[in-house]
Amino acid sequence: MTSDLQILGLAALAGYLLGSVPFGLVLCRLAGLGDIRDIGSGNIGATNVLRTGNKFLAALTLILDSGKGAVAALLGLYFFSFDAALVAGSTAVIGHNFPLWLKFKGGKGVATTLGTLIALSWPVGLASTLTWVSVAVLFRISSLSALVALAAAPIYAFWLSGLPMAVTAAGLAVLSMLRHRENIQRIINSQEPRIGSSKK
Repeated sequence: MTSDLQILGLAALAGYLLGSVPFGLVLCRLAGLGDIRDIGSGNIGATNVLRTGNKFLAALTLILDSGKGAVAALLGLYFFSFDAALVAGSTAVIGHNFPLWLKFKGGKGVATTLGTLIALSWPVGLASTLTWVSVAVLFRISSLSALVALAAAPIYAFWLSGLPMAVTAAGLAVLSMLRHRENIQRIINSQEPRIGSSKK
């Protein structure tokens, strides 16, 4: 009989492998745009794909990156439990940030985190996403939008879903902030590029 620990381990592995699929890199190569890691910030996420000038590919990357977090969480919930969904969604974000196939050098996990939050608790995910959109409209700085949205996510989660969801959202927010260290410094120095910029 499969133990709870084994189930969580399986959920973690499946979430990581799904999250580690580098859709931005794959799509850019298929489109003949080269290696996305050699463009702009070198990030494999949608914001950097947008720097290629291909808005369709950027939108598709956003959908797929958020989708892999959502799918990981939903599969964990469908086959196992809410705890397994929390683990699978979280490890999907880790997989995106530290993919095995790219020598553990991946993205920053914002879209994957938002997709995970939407799947785990759609009110929390929706509130976080709307926060991202609102800040992006006001300041047109993707990293600032992400930092504000993910910092607010644990508050939304505690209010709308409960402590386990809030703890998960807090952990993902901390991970994202660590991945955004250079962006935070540029924001402080008023040097962070705006959405659509070709700069780093």
